[in-house]
Parts: sequence; structure tokens; C-alpha cells
Amino acid sequence: MRVLIAEDSALLRMGMQRLLEDEGIEVVASLGDVTDVLQVVAACEPDVAIMDVRMPPSFTDEGIRAARDIQQRCPGTAVLVLSQYVEYEYAKDLVRDARGGTGYLLKQRVGSIDDFLTALERVVAGETVLDAEIYKKFVGNPSERRAAELLTNRERQVMELVATGLSNTGIMARLDISERAVEKHVTAILCKLQIPSSGEGNRRVLAVLDYLRGMGRDSVA
Repeated sequence: MRVLIAEDSALLRMGMQRLLEDEGIEVVASLGDVTDVLQVVAACEPDVAIMDVRMPPSFTDEGIRAARDIQQRCPGTAVLVLSQYVEYEYAKDLVRDARGGTGYLLKQRVGSIDDFLTALERVVAGETVLDAEIYKKFVGNPSERRAAELLTNRERQVMELVATGLSNTGIMARLDISERAVEKHVTAILCKLQIPSSGEGNRRVLAVLDYLRGMGRDSVA
């Protein structure tokens, strides 16, 4: 895996670089601002760009705008946004414009190194990974709520955990249910949301979010 890091905090940027390199992951660039990030991505073609949201010079939305530029102009590079803030509109725009793997995680809620590495692997594989708080806001938004209301409480719990990057085994442990029960709930979710079963389990989060985005567009039309 080849990674680009764009993070204005030197300590966090250097820490991530050291962590990734210790795991045998190549860091092709480590940037403190987003001035040249698009040119660097185009030149280096990393598998994934890890982006902060609030970057110099104004510390508002430079990072998320750069992330969306990467999505549009360099779709072969996945984007994983790391933020200190629950920014629903940013996450919604990022997911809506995704042409490849996408993630939005809260820095303070990344529970372990393994969770972080798993999130990277999933977005590189083309999946969408969302922090649980972002996910709750996503499906709780009025334009998306109709889809969530089709599901039982347990199915909503399962879909939330799927969206945050957990495997069936991880969901089984978190909810203290059998793996067969997890598979049953996932099948029911895909059926209720009218998502064809393609046999590609690693695409299920993206499929669900595609459906939710479609519901939002229908409600606006």
C-alpha cells in the first residue's frame, strides 16, 4: 500500500508516518498543507490519501475541498479523512462525490492501530468507512430517514457497525450474537433496501450508502 498524508499537526503527521512505515506501508509524501496535494497525488499515484479537514491557511475546509478534488481528478486514489469534528455536511458531500474508496473518521475515536489499518485497507479496497457518529447523523438526516425506517432496531445496529468497518466476526463479538445471525441481518438489510446481492461482501457498505444517497436525491426532486 502507498499512502499520502496531509496533516498540519507535525506531531500527528510524523506519528502516522512512523506508524505506517513500521507496518511496511510506503508513505510517498507527508504534507503540512494542501497547496500542492493534487499535483503530488497525480505524480505519485498513492493508493490512499489521508486528509485532515481544517488545514492552513484559514483552517476551515481546505482539507475537505482538496479531498473532493482528489476524488474527482484522481479517482484511482482512495480518500480517508481524519477530523476532530463531526461535520455531517462535509461527510455527506464526500460520500456523494465518491468514485472510489472513501472514509471519514474522528481522530479521537480511532480505538486502536488495528482499527486504523483496517480502515485504510477497506477504503483502498473501494469501500466506504464512516465513524459511528457520522453514520448516525447520515441516516438520521430527514432526506435519508425513510431508508433507515425500513429496518428493525437490530438491523440498524448491524448496518451501523458494517458502515464503521467491522467484519461479520467483529459485529458478532460486538453484539454478542452468532455469525449466522449477522449474515441473516445483512441479507435482510440488502433485501429491504432493494440492493441486489452480488456476492461481493466487501462492497456492501458502499451499496447501502449508494441507496441512501439515491433516497436523498429522490426526496429533493
